Amino acid sequence: MLNKEIDITGDGYDFKGEFIINGSKKNVDSIMDNSLHKLLDACVLCNNSDYNIDRKRIHFFGDPTEIALLVLAEKANRSKDKLNKNFKRIKEIPFDSDRKMMSVVVSDGKNKIMYTKGAVESVINSCRFIEIDNKIIPLDVNFKRKIVELNENMAKNALRVIAFAYKKEDINYQENNLIFIGLVGMIDPPRREVIYSVQECRAAGIKPVMITGDHKLTAQAIAKEIKIINSNELVITGEELDKLTDEKLVQNIDKIAVFARVRPEHKYRIVKAYKSKGYIVAMTGDGVNDAPAIKEADIGIAMGIQGTDVTKEAAAMILMDDNFSTIVEAVREGRVIYDNIRKFIRYLLSCNIGEILTMFLATILKLPVPLVPIQILLVNLATDGLPAMALSLEQAENDVMTRRPRNRKESIFLMDYYLKY
Repeated sequence: MLNKEIDITGDGYDFKGEFIINGSKKNVDSIMDNSLHKLLDACVLCNNSDYNIDRKRIHFFGDPTEIALLVLAEKANRSKDKLNKNFKRIKEIPFDSDRKMMSVVVSDGKNKIMYTKGAVESVINSCRFIEIDNKIIPLDVNFKRKIVELNENMAKNALRVIAFAYKKEDINYQENNLIFIGLVGMIDPPRREVIYSVQECRAAGIKPVMITGDHKLTAQAIAKEIKIINSNELVITGEELDKLTDEKLVQNIDKIAVFARVRPEHKYRIVKAYKSKGYIVAMTGDGVNDAPAIKEADIGIAMGIQGTDVTKEAAAMILMDDNFSTIVEAVREGRVIYDNIRKFIRYLLSCNIGEILTMFLATILKLPVPLVPIQILLVNLATDGLPAMALSLEQAENDVMTRRPRNRKESIFLMDYYLKY
């Protein structure tokens, strides 16, 4: 709401939290006006997530962003159960990456109301009015500019910002002539281990890239926090990406570390661009729209918790804990296994070549057979098998995650590592 900025405390999905205005804690009821009421109602009703309480433990289901909106409403005593008793959902216009909005139409038994939430720029372009101090007035250029400025200020602080609007009249199931009611910003702090994992990737010659639907400034702030972007790298949006030809994208792909406000087709183009430059590409995702890019990548990785069945079918690997650090650990383990296979094969070949040369030279020089089959078998069992098995179970070497990536065409008998970028 433009006339009121409220900070809400609390961590995670805890229902406990305080409402703070201008540094002072306020009782929820004392600040609850018609506009805030509608904003909280929109958080709950324009929402497909849910939760249940089992033995005093809360179990959440659905998208994390939508769950956070439910938790916000709970902190103001606007529970999903209460609102569902008063409102019945009539129709939903699902979110899609082109509109960047979601809408629902509900009825309180007498009137129909449409609630809409989505990206700030998309929502304000669908609004004609704004509600301030319980008054509905036209949404002019000045108000739009203030909303955009507020959005940018929140995004610079790494907040994911969602805009909300509604309308009571002209319910034609079209997202137009809406009344703007406010913005909700939330922060999803990166896990502590992610920063270390990103640094480990860079040391291992792996370039981490962020592809997100968030605002450009939000994406940039988070990327800086987790060290994905440096001073020489760029952040571009889907709109800017549309202006680049495939050739231009390939030429500049090394300079880009973050892609913001992207659509599904952008993800596919990004994967294709990296592959055309010779990179081995691993792509992660969870939604149905991510499936084409995941399928195109050399290693498609689906989220095991949040991922859809379509994405999991398209992927080569499923991440059971949805944790980026697990991917880095998988790379480490893969390098260890590859090293041990190399050691195993080289050891066996060196041992057996000695035996082969002994038999070959004896035959050429017409000497008696130096080794009978049972002796060869005993030598292999005694000197080859157990040491080779021990080599295959060796622990990681100290430099396993500081080596450059190997060439995919490299022979297993060579130690030829190279850095692609």
